[in-house]
Amino acid sequence: MKVLPVRYAIYFTPPADAPLTRAASHWLGRDAFTGEDSPQPSVTGFTPERLAELTADPRRYGFHATLKAPFHLHDTKSEADLLEAFAAFCGKTAAFNIPSVIVSQIGPFFALVPDQTYTALQDFAASVVRHFEPFRAPLSEADMARRKPEKLNDSQRAHLLQWGYPYVFDDFRFHMTLTGPVTPEDSPAMQAELNGRFADITHQPLAITGLGLFIEDSRGAPFTVHSWLPLSGS
Repeated sequence: MKVLPVRYAIYFTPPADAPLTRAASHWLGRDAFTGEDSPQPSVTGFTPERLAELTADPRRYGFHATLKAPFHLHDTKSEADLLEAFAAFCGKTAAFNIPSVIVSQIGPFFALVPDQTYTALQDFAASVVRHFEPFRAPLSEADMARRKPEKLNDSQRAHLLQWGYPYVFDDFRFHMTLTGPVTPEDSPAMQAELNGRFADITHQPLAITGLGLFIEDSRGAPFTVHSWLPLSGS
């Protein structure tokens, strides 16, 4: 009997051989396509242990931008159904560019983000949320509590209840996470390091050419890429 992953997620990530994927995998010390760990770079001002600690969370999830947050499969759906829907969505959806991305801090976290809000990107993200909603099992009480609904605003709480994730639609902000929380004292050094490390990527277009179906084999395990498909619609 086939054992299904605990959770699935629909993420944007560049192709496995893209320069950004290689750069981010080296930075995080893990490649979500292969599942393999690798040595992280030497970073001035941060010990190897401290850098590993600061990147632990994004390393587990793999380099990505969340579109459909991790979900348990609905009991009326099979993995084959999800794979079919994933292929259909990618086949009918056209690739596009985010005109410019930058390294920025979102609260205490650093990430690659668009330099401004782009309607095409917001619409694309919303379409992913809606298309894959039938495959999402309702959140358990424990999963709901993990999102700390008491700290969310009214809109985010409503999204959490309806869509299983608070940061969708008007509350969505595209971001490809590069660190966990960084202290205010360490933030200037981290900003400078990431600006230099991703200088070839930032302040230019980021091509949204495909989607990754990620899986988590057991709760708390690293996410890996199950399938990556190009956006091939016209």
